[in-house]
Amino acid sequence: MAKVKKQPKPKALPPKGFRDYFGAEVTDRAHMLEQIAGVYHRYGFDALESSAVETVEALGKFLPDVDRPNEGVFAWQEDEDANWLALRYDLTAPLARVYAQHRNDLPTPYRRYAMGPVWRNEKPGPGRYRQFYQCDADTVGTASMAADAEICALLSDTLEAVGIPRGDYIVRVNNRKVLNGVMEVAGLAGDDKTSERGIVLRAIDKLDRLGVEGVRALLGAGREDASGDFTKGAGLDDAAADVVMGFMDAKRSTGRETTARLRELVAGSEVGLQGVDELETIADLLEAGGYGADRIELDPAVVRGLGYYTGPVFEAELTFEILDEKGRPRQFGSVAGGGRYDDLVKRFTGQEVPAVGVSIGVDRLLAALREKGRMTATHAGPVVVTVMDRDRLADYQSMVTELRNAGIRAEMFMGNPKNFGNQLKYADKRASPCAVIQGSDEADNGIVQIKDLILGAKLAENATLDEWRDRPQQFEVPRDQLVAKVREIIESYS
Repeated sequence: MAKVKKQPKPKALPPKGFRDYFGAEVTDRAHMLEQIAGVYHRYGFDALESSAVETVEALGKFLPDVDRPNEGVFAWQEDEDANWLALRYDLTAPLARVYAQHRNDLPTPYRRYAMGPVWRNEKPGPGRYRQFYQCDADTVGTASMAADAEICALLSDTLEAVGIPRGDYIVRVNNRKVLNGVMEVAGLAGDDKTSERGIVLRAIDKLDRLGVEGVRALLGAGREDASGDFTKGAGLDDAAADVVMGFMDAKRSTGRETTARLRELVAGSEVGLQGVDELETIADLLEAGGYGADRIELDPAVVRGLGYYTGPVFEAELTFEILDEKGRPRQFGSVAGGGRYDDLVKRFTGQEVPAVGVSIGVDRLLAALREKGRMTATHAGPVVVTVMDRDRLADYQSMVTELRNAGIRAEMFMGNPKNFGNQLKYADKRASPCAVIQGSDEADNGIVQIKDLILGAKLAENATLDEWRDRPQQFEVPRDQLVAKVREIIESYS
């Protein structure tokens, strides 16, 4: 009889591009989401929790690949005749579906915020995962630039609320209509110029990486990189290239000066001038609200969502330096972005519904806070009530209950209590601030011992540390003072 081949054990690994999050990371994220939600709520936005699964039809043209719906998103078909379903790619497309479905029951405009994971079936890389969190705030149903200005102000306030100080960030604002006007003046309007416009837009977006000369080359015949690879350019003549380069260099010291320069560049383009007017309105509203150029600035170099945004666009960039994996200094970069998208709901209703919103990358913002020392990824664990006598578990459980009822994290040791040293090792592993000890002698005398584990850890790190040397590591207190003494120890380190 043939021997049955034994099935190999499954590998204890998450799928590629996914990861697990443990206590402190989850707590940090939850705390930050609570702070963000507080700002959103203060601005009058209502929470919305939409389905994590949408039909591919609902996601529509905003999919990475419409012809192959399982490319770029995690999608599946329930059976041969059923619709394709997909995990949500972002939080904006589901909002369009929700608004179109419930618009008769929702106020106009509808202001909502949403937080949660999104999934992208893309190649993972360092710090780039297939599942990540986003925080969105959107206003649907108004074309007023007051909504755009409000989103910019909200983004600024949110960054400061979570711990990014003024001077370490800037919200940069541009308008796709101005960019379209520049294209028109440069002779790139019309369907027959789609390819050239795409090359120009991508070139503008690469200014930080390629520099002025590199971008100028891509506007003309093309550019050869250091490896010898050649990238075809847009083929603009010098006059047209000058217009585009002038647009990229239009930023001035004040918003009013910037819009004046943009108005010169798009003279003769109706859509371009409309875009400049919108930028001026946004700048005036922000100035009236006390948001100066140290927090929010007009910057023509901002290019986002080539086929997505229809008007103002904005991006929040963190300006402080960090070290990359090779130890080189670089700016942290973008943590949020958004803009006006007036065509998204139209797919469902057939009527244009104006909308504007912003999305914050939660994982990148958390990483930034850790770089600034605002998130240490260390949190005090629970107080551990040790077990000295198996026959007195009820007494130990009573202590745990008292601590919990007083708002103190606590647990009773539930492993093998035979080795007391292992109980203290467990408490150390749990990052416990202190351990409660009561043997039979202590119980007979109505007392408990409370061991300060934080102090013990500090003395172990540096036994000659004078500031800690005279501080007691263990306290003996009456049983009825258990809660008060534990709270005193915890608060002494807060």
